[in-house]
Amino acid sequence: MKPEGVRFQTNVGQQAFTFETGKLAGQAGGSVTLRVGDTMILAAATMSSEIRPGIDFLPLTVDYEERMYAGGRIPGSFFRREGRPTEEAILTARLTDRPLRPLFPKGLINDIQVLLYSLSTDGENPLDILAINAASAALMISDVPWGGPVGAVRVGYIDGQFVTNPTFTDLESSQLDLRLAGTRDALLMVECGAKEVSEAIMIAALDYGHSAIQPLIDLQEQMAAQVGKPKRAYTSFTIDESIRLAVIERARPALQQILQQPYDKSERNAALDELRTSLLSDVAGEDEMKVVQVKAAYDDVLREVVRLRILEQGVRPDGRNLTEIRPIWCEVDVSPRAHGSGLFTRGETQVLTLATLGTPREAQELDSLTPADSKRYMHHYNFPPFSTGEVRPLRGASRRDIGHGALAERALVPVIPPETEFPYTLRLVSEVLSSNGSSSMASVCGSTLALMDTGVPIKAPVAGVAMGLIKEGERYSILTDILGAEDHLGDMDFKVAGTAQGITALQMDIKIKGITSQVMSQALEQAHTARLFILDQMLAVMPTPRTALKPHAPRITIMHIPVDKIGAVIGPGGKMIRSIQEETGVKIDIDDDGTVFIAAADGDSARIAMEKIESLTESAVLGRIYTGKVVRVADFGAFVEILPNIDGMVHISQLDSQRVEKVEDVVRLGDEITVMVTGIDPAGKIRLSRQAVLEGWTAEEAAERDRRGSSSRSGGGSRSGGGQSRGGDRRGDDRRSSGGGRRDRR
Repeated sequence: MKPEGVRFQTNVGQQAFTFETGKLAGQAGGSVTLRVGDTMILAAATMSSEIRPGIDFLPLTVDYEERMYAGGRIPGSFFRREGRPTEEAILTARLTDRPLRPLFPKGLINDIQVLLYSLSTDGENPLDILAINAASAALMISDVPWGGPVGAVRVGYIDGQFVTNPTFTDLESSQLDLRLAGTRDALLMVECGAKEVSEAIMIAALDYGHSAIQPLIDLQEQMAAQVGKPKRAYTSFTIDESIRLAVIERARPALQQILQQPYDKSERNAALDELRTSLLSDVAGEDEMKVVQVKAAYDDVLREVVRLRILEQGVRPDGRNLTEIRPIWCEVDVSPRAHGSGLFTRGETQVLTLATLGTPREAQELDSLTPADSKRYMHHYNFPPFSTGEVRPLRGASRRDIGHGALAERALVPVIPPETEFPYTLRLVSEVLSSNGSSSMASVCGSTLALMDTGVPIKAPVAGVAMGLIKEGERYSILTDILGAEDHLGDMDFKVAGTAQGITALQMDIKIKGITSQVMSQALEQAHTARLFILDQMLAVMPTPRTALKPHAPRITIMHIPVDKIGAVIGPGGKMIRSIQEETGVKIDIDDDGTVFIAAADGDSARIAMEKIESLTESAVLGRIYTGKVVRVADFGAFVEILPNIDGMVHISQLDSQRVEKVEDVVRLGDEITVMVTGIDPAGKIRLSRQAVLEGWTAEEAAERDRRGSSSRSGGGSRSGGGQSRGGDRRGDDRRSSGGGRRDRR
């Protein structure tokens, strides 16, 4: 029997959000579909019946499966099925995970999985915001213990007005692409790209977005009350009280002593590791169950000691005050062969970014459900194990690597010059060489230096800084330029990037149940001061972009050819364009509108390639003299190729100043002769004259004498004026008419 689904609907801005449950995925812990326009997503949330033993963390997995059928497309891979998730899918999964995770009860160690499937997309309404709301609704009506709901919206800023859930088309003209999620009372997650907007506009946008999510929270509470399952009981991870007290007694004074020392990261970590090892040996012994509890108790004490020192004394683990930025030094031109490089070091965090310029053809092709099919600016981020003094296998880019690279890319996109001004594909790779907090923001700074070192005329330099939060009750402290330990033990990771004029990227993750706009406003102002300070340090090393590209960077020359000549340049099977590239050493890209991009290592190669392309696309001009090769001989005349793939016919009467009895008496196949264009008919067939060149006639004189000569020859009469009469063959003249004009010599 077909199940009857239950629908719930609310309006967010101008759009209807329709949730449905009870029809699909009935065996999941909770499942819903969410539809906006013709975009629809399925979310299913399920919890395992058994705990995962030996852990003290929440084993939550959130995955978004981007199915191409949702857009009526077949995957572009060799196997024609979805394989590894696209970058867009990974970013959507991360975006969904971040606001959900803080609301699970502490101590829950059952495996929890949230899976999302794209079912339909209309190409206008993005799926990422739907994913967060659908996941929240699925958890709300499931048997999984969870402290939601959360609502999520996208906010745009168009013509001075905020727009709720702008479409892809709207976003093209928006100064802001802000995605946020929160509870009824506070924000949990922010992800934003912006075109240098002010802190004031950003705060207003956050308040606007928080108000916009309220109907979604109301509706999810209604869903839980009406169709929600009872929440399942679970066994919480707890620390035995005797173990907790033993760890506190031994660890607290030792930790306070360690944190008072002027250690660097490695020294501090060594002292902390020694203390933990001692505790494990003395308190846990060989009991594996106690080992997990001792580790958890130790982490709790460390967290407490670090946080209280910050809140009560204003002193951080490395001895800085709340707003102090670690020492900065920068360098450019680190790699002699890369097209550009920038090294940015802040404290113990160091990132080397290297830039590569390519042709438009090297832009990344996208096979996802977003309208974009390519991108010319790519930013990749790598976090090797040695950057934290660790050893582990390399497994390719992690979700974190992809997320950090996307954040740095988002921060710099607003200052990248358009293709019409700078016709290059750009790839930046940020190699994290040492890490102790805020490596993604160091990537932004290093990338700005690399772009300027390359000679990319960026609109303005961009810097970034990571902010932290320590909050206990009503007391809180906002930290500038956080360490890795402060990120791990704190309540917020708040990253802000921008120019001196405004914000270009913003990312916030909260580990507590949200923060107020007052805290957000203070964090933004503190970040603004820090950003300007960091920019000053960078500009002292590289004040402006180089006026010329590096010697090893390609030089791209742009030219335009008629659209109907594109095929002539490409040639059959790409033969012609390949031969030009092989002969000159350049790379050539041709757009459908006839724009040609020539990338060369030196000016001479580009010039030669341009001349070859011009010769391929040149059209015959009436009255112009050409030297060409005889490509065919007939009894009525000779066909001469005057331009690549373009030939015309020299009638036998126009081969010489004297009477010609036989074409071969003057020219043979393969000979080069100089001729004048005396006529081009509407079909493009070209009439040539060698006699006009020999006699020094104008094009008009040559055309007139050509007509008279051909006529007299055809009729067998005499010729007055120059030359003598010759016999003719009208049938031969007809054959010439069918064989002239442009030739495809394939």
